[in-house]
Amino acid sequence: MGCKMAQANQGKLFGAPHGQPMDFFETRFLSQGIRLIAGVDEAGRGPLAGPVVAAAVILPIPEFREQLRDSKKLLPEERESLYEKILPAALSIGTGIVEAEEIDRINIARATEKAMAMAVSLLSRKPDMLLVDGILPVPHPSPQRTIVKGDNLSVSIAAASIVAKVTRDRIMMAYHEEYPQYNFAKHKGYGTWEHREAIKRHGCCEYHRKTFRGVSETLILQDKI
Repeated sequence: MGCKMAQANQGKLFGAPHGQPMDFFETRFLSQGIRLIAGVDEAGRGPLAGPVVAAAVILPIPEFREQLRDSKKLLPEERESLYEKILPAALSIGTGIVEAEEIDRINIARATEKAMAMAVSLLSRKPDMLLVDGILPVPHPSPQRTIVKGDNLSVSIAAASIVAKVTRDRIMMAYHEEYPQYNFAKHKGYGTWEHREAIKRHGCCEYHRKTFRGVSETLILQDKI
């Protein structure tokens, strides 16, 4: 039922005028009387290890109007600095985390949807509208709009992108302390040459996504030995 409602409410916004302010979409919906707008984004779809993390953030617009951008375009220290500013300033933040074992069980697409729905459900204030990065809606009954490349077009989505990325990076740093042989601190679990070579040498750990190419081959070889 929730998925059907979300799809019914969902509309797609494929970008906006070149050079637009980061609060373009927020201002548009505020002018329509929509007050609590939550940006939703995720981090960690592609890595070979670690969780997928989603965040939902309701900002007091126009807070951070010109400071926030897609987390991938920021240096780690810039993300950390903005993260520390977002936490006290946000009206509400929800984070959803789905671990590698669950990703293997239900697949990464469904795990990402689950993390995003979890993040929205954990908001302390019910949003009037969700602005979601990408083209797929969140399986949640809240009214929502998807925005292609939204993390570089919406201040709310950019905030969610930063919260999700920093949260996941900190998790991977903790995993690095437990398994330094994989150097999660450097590549955060992505399928770099260094990481793939480490998997070949050491096998995988419980934080690896065993259904992902780059990990699954190693398991097959181990089974044959």
